[in-house]
Amino acid sequence: MDINWYPGHMAKAKRMMEENLRLIDIIIELLDARAPRSSMNPDLQRLYKNKPRLIVLIKSDLADEQMTKEWLKHLRGTNEHAIDVNCLDNRSVNKVKRWVNNFADERREDYKKRRGINKTIRAMVVGIPNVGKSTFINALSGGRKTKVGNRPGVTKGKQWIGISRYFEILDTPGVLWPNIDNEEVAFNLACIGSIRDEIIDFEKLAVNLIEIMKEKYPKYISDYYGLDDLNIPSTEILHDICKNRGWLGQGGGVNTRLGSRHILRDFQSAKLGNITLETP
Repeated sequence: MDINWYPGHMAKAKRMMEENLRLIDIIIELLDARAPRSSMNPDLQRLYKNKPRLIVLIKSDLADEQMTKEWLKHLRGTNEHAIDVNCLDNRSVNKVKRWVNNFADERREDYKKRRGINKTIRAMVVGIPNVGKSTFINALSGGRKTKVGNRPGVTKGKQWIGISRYFEILDTPGVLWPNIDNEEVAFNLACIGSIRDEIIDFEKLAVNLIEIMKEKYPKYISDYYGLDDLNIPSTEILHDICKNRGWLGQGGGVNTRLGSRHILRDFQSAKLGNITLETP
């Protein structure tokens, strides 16, 4: 799966980020906790390499809890500020709020000592499409302040959101890099919903996902789909799942394309269990 997809609005979004960097005190980069490495955009790393950064592993409620801990340990071991968040849990959101507010207070005090002004501290929230930027900002701001969608590419323009009196966040559209030629990365991005459905081979994706489940989470897939034997090719397992679930086509044959879409949705909604696709 070689993804070469870079719509015009993504190029425009990257230019907008570059133009606004001079206004920004800190970058808040959201990574999907189920695939932190794959959801880290290398183009953006180069763009803001000289800015302070907080890495947020978002959607931690969908990921393997132990693997999230290992990812945080790994990231912090490389001198990154890193934290995880479940935007549906107020305690988790408040943990992030405390971090960003403490950063803003310290930075504002520094400006006040050096320049004698109460400067508004500004953060830029960045990430790949459908990573959950708008949901994250809505949670931080305590209200539905930005447009939220469950598909990649909803946020198109520039939006500043006030978090407190002297702290603002710039929401940005999700951006991929022009050519994703790493097959594992492309697979992970497709699984977490950051690539448009039109360019996805769902059956290949489902077979690859079954392979990972067989290796890392065999009980999850066998229990959820009622499978008796995982020691067969993954294509046959896909066939068995479709048959068990009644995902059939015309003539009563199994509809593996329909079944593949269902399997992907089951993964994305954590119906299969809390799964992380990659290790540090």
